[in-house]
Amino acid sequence: QVQLVESGGELVQAGGSLRLSCAASGRTVSSLTMGWFRRAPGKEREFVAQISWTGTITYDKDSVKGRFTISRDNAKNTVYLQMNSLKPEDTAVYYCAAATVGGGYSYWGQGTQVTVSS
Repeated sequence: QVQLVESGGELVQAGGSLRLSCAASGRTVSSLTMGWFRRAPGKEREFVAQISWTGTITYDKDSVKGRFTISRDNAKNTVYLQMNSLKPEDTAVYYCAAATVGGGYSYWGQGTQVTVSS
């Protein structure tokens, strides 16, 4: 079992920055593919970024590339999402998720609210 706890979401003005954290327990983040997803009000959940167990990083192609950075700290067993140049359309609940090698995302955190004011 993998437990994930997100933190770092808050209200921020447009153009500002936030860093979200996802603390994992039960497995090491270096043995998992770790992803960030988000769900905006009235919309479907969407993929934001992921870092695989090999270290390969993938971002959503348009909406966040160049502004968001995913990283992991193996010593702290934590994955981060650094978000810069935030826009009101980034407002959403952000979720951390984990996938085992060869599997899909089957472990999810409770989410953290990010609100970007204009």
